[in-house]
Amino acid sequence: MSGLSPWMVTALAGLVALAVAALLTEPLRLLAVRRGYTDQPGIRKVHVSPTPYLGGMAVALATVGSASVVVFGAGATDSTLGVVLGCAAVIAVLGLVDDLRPLSIRIRLSVEAAAALVVVAWCGHPVLFGTWVDAVLAVMWILFTTNAFNLLDNMDGVVSTVTAVIAAFLCCAALSAGLVGTASVAAALAGACAGFLFHNWHPARIFLGDAGALFVGFLVSSASMTLHRDSTALSGYGSLLLITLVVTADTGLVMVARRREGRPVMQGGKDHVAHRLRRLGLTVRQVTVAIGGFAALTSLTAVLVLFKIVPQSAVLIAVVAVTAVVWLRLLRVPVYAAVADEQH
Repeated sequence: MSGLSPWMVTALAGLVALAVAALLTEPLRLLAVRRGYTDQPGIRKVHVSPTPYLGGMAVALATVGSASVVVFGAGATDSTLGVVLGCAAVIAVLGLVDDLRPLSIRIRLSVEAAAALVVVAWCGHPVLFGTWVDAVLAVMWILFTTNAFNLLDNMDGVVSTVTAVIAAFLCCAALSAGLVGTASVAAALAGACAGFLFHNWHPARIFLGDAGALFVGFLVSSASMTLHRDSTALSGYGSLLLITLVVTADTGLVMVARRREGRPVMQGGKDHVAHRLRRLGLTVRQVTVAIGGFAALTSLTAVLVLFKIVPQSAVLIAVVAVTAVVWLRLLRVPVYAAVADEQH
């Protein structure tokens, strides 16, 4: 494969991952059903019947396997790829253990922080202060984004769609920057999520579980960090904010809403962006498309900011302002009253 062009290597990684994820998900679903590895319905959940949650392992195996075979088979020698994929695999295993036997938040965050620190130390990070504070901010951003993706995984197809969209834009940006390895990893992630969507689109037959949601969140944030390494403050952190704005807005909305209502911040509930859009009358599929479309818009803007194609400050302010208006509107949707009615 050493004679392939960068575009062909990247496309091959994405297509192989798509095929592997699409084919591997069903056997894992059957295994989960036989072993009873299912997500049970509950008052704070949307699904109404037990649903297998080993789908994340299909995404992780397809992404890591396809990216490794294609990228290293093409003669790539960038050690950062091995570090990113290895750490992402550790996070997938962490999530799988949590799916099968719930872990404490302290253990989860400790493992995630260690993996994030390895990525930042080996692969670099954006520069804001020019001191060790930049590394701390980078680790905290990876931690936040990883868990924000996990929180966003609350409705059929949403996280798979958002990840596929963001990873596709990361792939294009990495290719434009000449980072073929990073582009191929992003393409593999996009392809794996697209393949998984054949099984996860509403009505979903299988879920990502923590293994998948944590894995895709960690890999998106790590690949973004690699792409933005040594970037200056605005084009670096500004682009990072934009490319993951959909998950940041969702997590922020939930935290603010729960604090206002006096509810535990870490407790699950039907108060995310997806649930609020459902309360406004959208179907599950329309919600998925709407959130995926928003992710596409902010990801495109992030790429334009990264390469300084558009006025950075003005675009960043405009996108954040529009997001804030929508965010405030969604914050007023009476989701907690609806939950109270269901409990009675």
